[in-house]
Formats: sequence, C-alpha cells, structure tokens
Amino acid sequence: MKIPVVIFCGGIGTRMKEETEFRPKPMVSLGGRPILWHIMKIYSHYGFNRFIIALGYKGDYIKDYFLNQEYFENDFNLKTKTGKKILHKNNRRKKDDFDITFVNTGLETLTGERLLRVKRYIDTNTFMVTYGDGVSNIDINELLKFHKKKKLIGTITGVHPKSKWGLIVSDKDFLIKKFQQKPRLNQYVNGGFMVFKKDFLKYLRPRQTIEEALEDLIGDNQLTVYIHEGFWSAMDTYQDVEEMNRQWKKGPLWKVWR
Repeated sequence: MKIPVVIFCGGIGTRMKEETEFRPKPMVSLGGRPILWHIMKIYSHYGFNRFIIALGYKGDYIKDYFLNQEYFENDFNLKTKTGKKILHKNNRRKKDDFDITFVNTGLETLTGERLLRVKRYIDTNTFMVTYGDGVSNIDINELLKFHKKKKLIGTITGVHPKSKWGLIVSDKDFLIKKFQQKPRLNQYVNGGFMVFKKDFLKYLRPRQTIEEALEDLIGDNQLTVYIHEGFWSAMDTYQDVEEMNRQWKKGPLWKVWR
C-alpha cells in the first residue's frame, strides 16, 4: 500500500489577504496553477501520489478545482437545459495521476488537530506530512531513506530560510560596502516535507499545533532532521507570490517533474 501524504490546506493566510480573501492559500496561482498542485507534482514525481488534503478555509474551492480541472484547462460546450458537457481537449498535457482524499477538518482547527481528524485515512505504518505553501527540489526518496535509517518516530526537513530584510555589509571601519538583499540565512527552519511513524498520532491532542507535538517528540528523543541544502521557498506574503512567479518564468528549481 502506498505511503499517504497529508497536506495542510486549512489556514486562512492572513499575511497575504490580497490573494486569500477569495481563495485558500494553497490555491494561490504559481505559473498558472495552484501552489498545491506544484507540491503534489513534487511528491508524485518520486512515486508518492496518494494524498490526504486537510481542508478548512474555503475548502470547497480546492474540491471544485480538482473535480473540474479538465474544464478549467480546456474548451468545452455546455447544454444548460440538459447539463450535458462536451470537452474539447485542446490541452495536450498528460493527465495527473493523483489519488486524493478530501477531508473537512474545520475552519479554525490547528494543524495538530487537523492531523488527528484525518487519522482514519492513514492506514500505513509510515506517512508523510507537509504544508500547503512550500516547494523544494528535495529528493523525497532520500528523505524517506534517511527516516528509515534513523528508526525514530519523526523526521522533519531542515532548510535555509531567506531573510525578510536586506542586510548591511560593512568593513571594520563601519563603512557600508553594500546591501545584501534578502540573503539565505545559515540557520535551519522546518520546511515541511516531514515523515512519521504512525506512533506519532498518539502525541497529537485537540486544539494543538503540530509543532507542539514535535516538541513532545524532542522530549522523548524521537525527532531527527534531514538537512536539505538545495532550493526551498514558501509562499508567505504577496511579495513571495510575485517572486515565485518570476522564478517560474526563469526556470523553477522546484520543478523536478518533466
């Protein structure tokens, strides 16, 4: 049985209201397709195409996209009296091979409880979890191999974040030499792309974030980090949306699929 991938898609995305007032954050467009689709393409490229989508804010928008994806991407004829649709397939792109379970997990539910609410659909000893706003050129097979080698309950992926500000670079006499615009920082943050044994579900509690459950794993020496030195980016603000769309036009580093 294939390892399922749980994707958190329930948050409101308050820091980017320009985009999320009318649609959920995972449906914000990146290169003409939702960032959620990009995340799913990364996983499916490595053979993991079974997804559990934890829905919340405007979850019907996500359901509608996947239910009617062919009609969004192609010309079609609709006879309103009968409801008959005739699809004119002008899009030659190969159809995606996704197996998706959509789960309504509540409007204001925190991530830990969202994971609890999809528990019934996790039927393998190992499962993966990620957020609905981050992309990377991470090798999912290597991540899974690392997790199995460590034999602990959980593995998160450590990535380098970008500074939200330009940094000052000066010499010993305090003469400014340049501004370094939003450089990649040396520290690591949790970039999503997490792997867990099913035992992790015992650590989850209602009204809890997944980060709180991860703290409990740390207390039991059951959490390890897979270091990814490659590309990673998250869609956190409207400026991130613009920057990631510029990257898509240049040649996106997260596009590991053909």
